[in-house]
Amino acid sequence: MAELLRTHPLESRADALAAAGITVEPYVAMTNVRGEPPVAANTWADVDGGRAIWLGPDEWLLTSADEAPEDLETRTGGTDVSAQRITLRLAGARARDLLAGGCAIDLHPRVFGPGQCVQTRLAQAAVVLLREEDEYVVLVRSSFAGYLADWLLDAAAEYR
Repeated sequence: MAELLRTHPLESRADALAAAGITVEPYVAMTNVRGEPPVAANTWADVDGGRAIWLGPDEWLLTSADEAPEDLETRTGGTDVSAQRITLRLAGARARDLLAGGCAIDLHPRVFGPGQCVQTRLAQAAVVLLREEDEYVVLVRSSFAGYLADWLLDAAAEYR
């Protein structure tokens, strides 16, 4: 029987994105869980080698780069959604300006600081946006990854 190899939807765009300061991260285990972890609304926290990301009043996305998706699913009792989203990391002095061009959220550091997250639209694609100390992390559905990557590359041309 043929072995199916998993490919990344942005594999062909990785070099162009890197030149624009956007890193395409490898797949990580992601599990959607329901409950009330001890994290405030619209925030994320590092936990057990991964992250707990607030999605709604009783909904969380747990990620782990070190754990297999099925192990994370079993351990948390959640639903494996690892293949659902692609992770992009935006860095550099103009990352906030680039995102602001396609997002209605106020990204000023006084409003959207490190440790915060939000579900929003970026260039009309539904995303989860996380703010780290000096970078932004964008989680976008796999089916929209190519579209968003092309939009980001086009928008980034203004800042080169």
